[in-house]
Formats: sequence, C-alpha cells, structure tokens
Amino acid sequence: MKKYSILPFLALLLLLVVSCSNNYHFSLNKPKKVSLNDTVRIQLIEKNDKPVDKVKFYLNGKEIRSEGKTALIQTDTLGVGKHAIVALAFFDGKTKKETGFIEIFANNKPIIYTYEIINVYPHDSSAYTQGLEYHNGFLYETTGQRGESTLRKVAIETGEVLKTVSLNKKYFGEGMTIVGAKIIWLTWEGKKGFIYNLESFEKEGEFPYNQSSEGWGITHNETELIKSDGSNKIWFLDPITMREKSAIQVYTNDRSVNYLNELELVNGKIYANKYQKNTIAIINPKNGIVMGLGDLRGLEKEMAKTQKLVPNDEVLNGIAYDAKNDRLFVTGKRWSKLFEIRLIKQ
Repeated sequence: MKKYSILPFLALLLLLVVSCSNNYHFSLNKPKKVSLNDTVRIQLIEKNDKPVDKVKFYLNGKEIRSEGKTALIQTDTLGVGKHAIVALAFFDGKTKKETGFIEIFANNKPIIYTYEIINVYPHDSSAYTQGLEYHNGFLYETTGQRGESTLRKVAIETGEVLKTVSLNKKYFGEGMTIVGAKIIWLTWEGKKGFIYNLESFEKEGEFPYNQSSEGWGITHNETELIKSDGSNKIWFLDPITMREKSAIQVYTNDRSVNYLNELELVNGKIYANKYQKNTIAIINPKNGIVMGLGDLRGLEKEMAKTQKLVPNDEVLNGIAYDAKNDRLFVTGKRWSKLFEIRLIKQ
C-alpha cells in the first residue's frame, strides 16, 4: 500500500487561499498636470472592483480628509513642486499601500525681463565668483575652486581687493551672506559651512549640512537663512542652529527649475543665478513660483568684446543689491567687469 503525504496538498491549498485574498490590484487615479490653486481629485481604483472596507489618504505624510475611495486636495497652500500621495486600503483584515505624487506647476507664466547697464566697474578677472553681497558701501565676495577659494572685501569703484582670507585648500568655496557681524560662507561638496567675523575675517565656527547635501548659494531675510543646493529646492535655515527647517521647490508654469546657484534677496523676492544659463530667476519665497526671468545673456556678449570666456564655466554668477540706493550689481566667474544694471520688463 502506497502512502501519500498530505503536506504538499495543504501547502497548495494555503497558497490558493492567500492568493485569492491578496488578489487586489490598486492604482491611483490623478491628473497628470496640476496648476497652483486647482482642486485635485485623487481616487484609489481597484482594478477588479473588489470591495474595500476603508481608504485613508495621506499628503506629504499627513492624513487628509476623504470620502470613500476619493480625496479632494486644495493646492493653494501647498506651493509648487512634487507632493507625495499615499492611499492606504483596508480589506479582509489586511492593508495595502499605493503611493504616487502630484506635480504642481505655477498658474502663470514668468515675466521676462531684459536689462539696462547703468554703470560698469572693474572686477578681478582671477576671481571665480561664487558669492557676492553689498554691505555698507563695499562688496563682499567669495570665490571658488579648490586651493583658490577666498573671502574678499572689495572697493566697488576700483575693484581693489581691500581684505582677503583663503579657505582651507581641501574645500571648494561657494556662496556667502552677511548676517549682523557674521559672514556665512558655504562649501560645495564639503557638507559644511563656515562662520567668519565680518571685521577681522577670522573664522569663528562651522556647521554641517543636514538635509541638503551640497552648498551653492545663500542669502537671508529677517528671520532665516536661505540656501540653494544645486537642485530645484531652496532651503530655509534657523540662523542660530543652522539647521534646515523647511524647503520650497522652484517651478515655472511648465517645468522644474534646477541648478539654482548664487542667491540674493531683493525687495522680498529671491533672485537666483541659474548655473550656465546667464539668467536670473525671480522666485516667490512663499510658494516657489518663478515670477520672472532676467535674460542677461547679452552681458556675456558684452564681456566677449574684451575678454575670452571659457564656455559653460566662466558664466554669470554673483548678485548683490544695495537696498538703500536701489542698485543691482552682477558679475561672473573670472569676469573682468562688474555691472550695475536695471531690469526692464519686456
């Protein structure tokens, strides 16, 4: 008499039961493109219309109100950019998660600006400009490249470097800003920034980057530091702890804007050099919308009359604003000229 094991049969039966109970196929139904201020309808779809006991929706990690398998999202307070969506389905005593995102674009096209040259001043053509700021009648500038990175105090009219200090040769210096009696100076890939005394140029401290991996540009408002990292994100830092508190994503009406470099706050708006494009993006700090684009490509042509620039390297970079006299200064990496310009709406 032959003996047959019942174990393989039981295993197959169990597999069939589990397969049947888990045979749910979910997808998120959402619009492909969203403009700021739109109301977005998100729906969890079960392919075979199987019954679901309950669905919970989460937006950027926080639960939002829903009805059945549907949630409505008001985008007016979100800001532009990608926002994570999670739908958690409950059925047969089990749960299953479906993830995705909505991408919100600006609801208006950016205004395009040309420019008028007001004045031209000499600028050190050896300065690989990374940061530029106006303070009490002088320009303060940081330069890049490993082994060449410096912090400088510069006379505007003559371009003379009045004071300078070099960064440790292992670091690639990036943007800077002045807060009170301190200079905040970023490094590119060093994952840290440094704090210098404004008067003496002595280093007084350093701080690590936490959520942002690189340092590109930095400016500040009355309560926060504002930092770019080369992506489409702009970070807001606590000026005491130097930790990133929040971030915005930068978008126009049809695209994400990355390679944001040197920053300056001008009349409450963030002005950002877009690396290698000789363009300044004018950004709303509340929602990340690019409100305007300053087309400064003509300055590169102006420079070419007297200086041969290295393509895609010696580009526009450096924005400084004299708020008291409403003067806007720009220059570039190893440019021999500093331009005072006025932006003109096209």
